Amino acid sequence: MFLKLLLLFIVTPLVEMAILIELGRRLGTWHTIGIVLLTGLIGASLAKAQGLQVYRNLTTSLYNGEFPHNHLIEGLLLFVGGALLITPGVLTDIVGFVLVLPWTRRMVREQVKSQLKKRLIYGGSNSH
Repeated sequence: MFLKLLLLFIVTPLVEMAILIELGRRLGTWHTIGIVLLTGLIGASLAKAQGLQVYRNLTTSLYNGEFPHNHLIEGLLLFVGGALLITPGVLTDIVGFVLVLPWTRRMVREQVKSQLKKRLIYGGSNSH
């Protein structure tokens, strides 16, 4: 667990900084800043639109008496993806777009469901 947190909070930002510095060197500072701002704006708009769609699907499921497990997972993925898209960086933008775009988000959702099922079946054991 410590290694995962170390990667998340130290290594990832360092890699992001290196990529942004290299982009700035090759494209120029203002172009790099423009790219970061543009991906943030596009990502936030896309996350908002997709979030509204997931919310509508969730309320429809509840209204029909269905448990909205897919919509709940997608909502969480959208939240994480939106947060990553407004965080400056190239890697975070790539992961953010994967989580926000509907067709890739559904693939990730299925992976998350598979992992949750494994944890439930094997009682949370990491030996499998």
